[in-house]
This record gives sequence, C-alpha cells and structure tokens, in this order.
Amino acid sequence: MTIVVTGIGADGWAGLPDHARAAIAACDVLFGGPRQLALVPLDLPKVPWPSPLLPALDELFADHAGTRIGVLASGDPMLSGIGTTLVRRFGNVEIVPAVSSVTLARARLGWSAEETEVVSVVGRNVHRLTRVLTDGARILALSSDTSSPAKIAELLTAHGFGESRMTVLEQLGGPAERRIDGLARTWSAEVDPLNIVAVDCVGRGLPTLPGLPDDAFEHDGQLTKRDLRALALARLAPSPGELLWDVGAGAGSVAVEWARAHPRNRAIALERVQARAERITRNAENLGVPDIRVVTGSAPDALVDLPAPDAVFLGGGLTAWPACWDALAPGGRIVAHAVTLESEQALANAYAEHGGELVRIAVEHAAPLGGFTGWSPARTVTQWSQQK
Repeated sequence: MTIVVTGIGADGWAGLPDHARAAIAACDVLFGGPRQLALVPLDLPKVPWPSPLLPALDELFADHAGTRIGVLASGDPMLSGIGTTLVRRFGNVEIVPAVSSVTLARARLGWSAEETEVVSVVGRNVHRLTRVLTDGARILALSSDTSSPAKIAELLTAHGFGESRMTVLEQLGGPAERRIDGLARTWSAEVDPLNIVAVDCVGRGLPTLPGLPDDAFEHDGQLTKRDLRALALARLAPSPGELLWDVGAGAGSVAVEWARAHPRNRAIALERVQARAERITRNAENLGVPDIRVVTGSAPDALVDLPAPDAVFLGGGLTAWPACWDALAPGGRIVAHAVTLESEQALANAYAEHGGELVRIAVEHAAPLGGFTGWSPARTVTQWSQQK
C-alpha cells in the first residue's frame, strides 16, 4: 500500500502544479473531505472521510491494501492536517504540500513568521488561545467552521481583549477570497466555513513563567500557593512535550502551570474529590490549557493505567510516593510537599531511601498588626525532590 497526501488550495485543480496533479492522477482511489474531492475533475473512485474519522482509519486503509491511495488535504498536509496523522499511524507516507493557509494569511497581513503565533482550534477547545494572549501578540487561529470567529471574539472579550482587532480571511487563494475586519467586542459578521482568524491583541495577559497569582485560580483553599508553586516547578523542570502527573491536585495549579510552559506539554491531574476535579477542568480551560486530563480517583490505585510520566508532583496523598517513583523512567523528576508531621516523615523516608533534596520552606507576608505592619507566616512546607 502506497499513501500519497496532496495539499490542495481553495483555487482547486487549476492551482495545482503539474507534479501535484500527476501524483493525484496516479492513484487508484482518492480520500478526502467532500469539498476537497469536488475540486478534482478526474474519474477516480472518491471516498469521503467517515465521521468520526480516527476510529475508522485502520479499517478504511486495510480495505484498500495493495493499492495506491491518494489523500487530499487543505494546503500543507503537515500543518495541523491529515498528513501528520497518517505519518504517525502508517510511517511511510509521501507528502505533496501546497501553500498553507497560514502562509497565505501572513502574506495578506504582512506578518512575519517570527512574530506570529499559530494556534489550531480545529476540532479543539477554543480556550487554547488564552495561553498566548498578551498585549501586542499576533495570533493566527486555524478555524473549525463558521462558528469559530464568534467564539474567538467572545473569548477575547471575556479575558479583557475586547479591543483586539480581528481579521477573518475566507477562501484564501481562491476566486471567492474575502477579508472581514472588526473589533472582538463588537464582532457579529457571518463568515464562510473555510476561514482563518487573525488577532492583533490589545489587552493584558498572564505570564507563561511559573508563579501565576493565586487568584488566577478558582479554589477552595486546596491550592499550592504562588511562591511554593514556582519553587516546585523549578525542580520539576518542564521540557517541551513532557508529561506531568499532578497527584492530589487540589485546584490543579501545578498541572496548569506545567502545561502553560510550552504548548506541547501534557499533564494529568489526579484528584479524589469530584467537586475539585471539576474545578481543575474549569481552571485549565480558563487559563488556556484545556487539554489537561483530569482523573477522579485516589492514589495509588488510580495511577495504574496512566501513561508513564516524565515528572510527578505530589501535593497530597504522600502514601503514593513509592508508586510514583516506580513509574518514573530514568531522568524523571519527582517533587513532593508536606505540611504535617506524618507526611513529613514520609518524605524523610523517601530522602533516606533515594537521596535528593529535602528542604523546609517558610514564607511570610507583610500584614497589618494593630496600627503597624508585621509578618504573617504561612505553614512551613517540607519539600523533597529528586531526579531518578
């Protein structure tokens, strides 16, 4: 079986170079979306993608084993496209790219690649945009459908970016190309399903560095506070694409900050209290990392079937530290916090067995004391950290 993925733009067959036309014409069957298939005038068997697509992929391609399968994609198949999915699934895939909608959009707007953030909301939560909102940022959002621009405008307004200028570019590169401009707070335009949304941000966003203000999170008091959170994340040392377990997550603040550090970072937040688990989901969405996985359950039992982590944070449930340690691969990091004598003893045992760092952290904040100002101490926290 040979798989050839060819990018096609809104200008259709006429806009394809000769080598791309030849790649399609040499195929025995052609897969794609109905709109893309309609752009190809060749007399080939054409199969529209089933819905949902991913669960049907293996069977669909197995039914055409031994043939040359053509796949149509919008623009660059490797830009949040079907090409990426097929390469991961089948390995040896030939890619014939066209100019991407992102490249065309930047050309129309005069935006350089270096200054442009690209975020896909195709089949994904629109709150992923929140992570990159900051004054002066230029964002291109790969849109799902006609509803995406309105959802983006609503999100921008809700997060204090209502004065941001939005530009919707429809049918880029095709004869029906159109541009619509407006402010997020007054956005009301109806748009074509094939669109990309550009945002020139005006507003004040949150930093991606660890240490978000405590009031950025919805919580019931079960929260790893700002200073301690920053110290924990410094030792957890997130790197792009790594997976964190946040065990006894409370409000999920450590998982959220880990995921905000890089768009490829992944996190699983484990919390035994259902109301807190629901709160973690809301925090993750509101702070731009809605893909955090939230598991309701108790450690260590709920850890058994989870993918192996690169790092673990234990803000509670310290009896699970041996299971968490065992789950780490060499090079993995673990950080645990304790505030009671019993949990502190557990960390002392971990330190005796595996070494690492054992640190006591005392944080005091200035507060009114009568007519003066004095120091108000928080509970002293014992932190154990180690790299396996």
